[in-house]
Amino acid sequence: MTIRALIVDDEAPARDELAYLLQAHPDVVSAQAATAREALEVIGQGRVDLVFQDIQMPGEDGFHVLAGAQSLDHPPLFVFVTAFDQHAIRAFEENAADYLLKPVSPERLAKSLERVRRHMGEPAAPHLSEAIERLLSTAGHAGHKPLARLAVEHGGRISLIPTAKVVLIEAEEKRVMAVTDTGRLPCHGISTLAKACERLAGLPFFQANRAQVINLERIAEFAPWFGGKYSVVMADPARTEVTVSRNRVRDFKASLGIA
Repeated sequence: MTIRALIVDDEAPARDELAYLLQAHPDVVSAQAATAREALEVIGQGRVDLVFQDIQMPGEDGFHVLAGAQSLDHPPLFVFVTAFDQHAIRAFEENAADYLLKPVSPERLAKSLERVRRHMGEPAAPHLSEAIERLLSTAGHAGHKPLARLAVEHGGRISLIPTAKVVLIEAEEKRVMAVTDTGRLPCHGISTLAKACERLAGLPFFQANRAQVINLERIAEFAPWFGGKYSVVMADPARTEVTVSRNRVRDFKASLGIA
């Protein structure tokens, strides 16, 4: 039986490397997707048995793909491909979702495929469905709406502000700052931009570059810039300018529905 696999990762070298390793397994044919949106389009066509899913991606992350796929009558199996440390990997194991730790080794890939083959013949696989529900619940994507407020530090107290009022979030030395119309406020309980993206998953925010996440609904204007980048002007009193990195431009346009 042929296994139709989809490799989902925003980094082309990572996709190509995994595709190369899969060539050693004649019963596996693979395709690739660079974004969550692309992945869900392919999965929705019902031609995918197995998804090798990167977790941390700009914009909608791997959990969005996993959650979206569960609406299908016959969702594919998922294997997470992640650079998380061993503690996070152990959490995935306890939820019965298989994983591959970057850089992927041929031996670990072979073991993962053996596990997939055992599950392929199970029509319902209820234990996997239950495990996925637990994993989505843990990740905050089990059918719940994301919290549309953000905890910030203000005047020695912790306040919750609507995310609609956040123009952008940016890393500043060892802090993560929320930029609003009235000023800059330190985010509470968020130490990295990656954590901010996790907290904002499902909301209209996009990571424009390594240091800034912008509110797509607070964009005033944007235009192509030199080097394949884009220049974005935010709709705040300061008319804050943000640069979209060249490797994120395609996802940026897709997020705005203009790709």
